Amino acid sequence: MVEWWNGQSAVLDLSNPVDQKWFKSQLERLVNKYNVDGFKFDAGDAEFYVGGDSYANVTANQQTELYAQIGLDYSLNEFRATWKMGGKALAQRLSDKDHSWEDLEKLIPQMNLLGIMGYPFSCPDLIGGGQYLSFEGEAKIDQELIVRSAQAHALMPMMQFSVAPWRILDPEHLKIVKEATDIRKKFKEYILETAKNSARTGEPIMRHMEYEYPHMGYAMVKDQFLIGENLLVAPIIKKNSKMRTVFIPPGKWRDNQGHILIGPVVHEVTVELDTLPYYSKI
Repeated sequence: MVEWWNGQSAVLDLSNPVDQKWFKSQLERLVNKYNVDGFKFDAGDAEFYVGGDSYANVTANQQTELYAQIGLDYSLNEFRATWKMGGKALAQRLSDKDHSWEDLEKLIPQMNLLGIMGYPFSCPDLIGGGQYLSFEGEAKIDQELIVRSAQAHALMPMMQFSVAPWRILDPEHLKIVKEATDIRKKFKEYILETAKNSARTGEPIMRHMEYEYPHMGYAMVKDQFLIGENLLVAPIIKKNSKMRTVFIPPGKWRDNQGHILIGPVVHEVTVELDTLPYYSKI
């Protein structure tokens, strides 16, 4: 298994009991000394094994599976790469995203795909992009992108930042990001209850419109999503955009301004920079 540490890499053969015991001992040391509850298990990709070849008659994919199984020992975990672990109590994160609008547009369809593949505890990549190369050297921060990214993440199953927003944003944009986290606080109990239901049923936390409302023309809707049955989220994911179309499914829905809409209906909405459109089913 390849792990990066201060720019150095090491290969562990987790099919080897000696290597696996050593790795687990390092984790337990942190648990016992610092009361750590869990770990962000980065790397683990099958491609890190030489040409995809196997070690000790264990394939590269099986090494990835062995790595993911270690996370089951901890109440908190997150993986970028797993194999054959659908339905397990693991948080599966998307691959690293660049600090770009193009990659922001990928979040919703990829997160929806994780859910229907059997990984309900899905995690988007970091707010603003988790690909560290995007922030090196003379890289420029797009503050609007950070804001819209934070809003898109705010009501997804998990939310985490790549770079500290107070270090890169001016007061106006920082205030809006804080407001996005306040929206998450408002719905935290609902998100947690939906996660508990997913643990019981295997249903996704974050859902494609077509999943909840099949054969109603929503199959190609890629820029909005549902959390459970009762929360519809329609963030802005294009630069300089202040208008968007929202597909409201059947039922009675209350928007973020308190207005009631009766679906199914196609709703055109103006969205200022400080606004995240969301709709609660009544």
